[in-house]
Amino acid sequence: MQTIPAARGALAAAALALALTGCTDVERFLNKGGDTPCSEYIRQDQDTKRTTITKFVQQQQKTDAQPAGTAVDATMISVDLLCGAQRNAETPIKNADIAGIFLQR
Repeated sequence: MQTIPAARGALAAAALALALTGCTDVERFLNKGGDTPCSEYIRQDQDTKRTTITKFVQQQQKTDAQPAGTAVDATMISVDLLCGAQRNAETPIKNADIAGIFLQR
């Protein structure tokens, strides 16, 4: 009889692990990449930012292939700097640029 509660606990743990893994896949699918507004991007944690920038680089390169880590790192640094200074916080990260620091577009 004691194996039934243990089996239920293992089943519950497996369901939780599956749900958590599914959330990551859903997050990647729903991520807007280059269409993410700067205001949303700057509030993301580092892992979500990396997912956003990876998708953005893939959109720019028009490929589903995983981009080089150096390309993601360099783009992430640029977007961090540009989005942190954009006058219009709703500027999509794909449009964040130096001019947006000085002019609200």
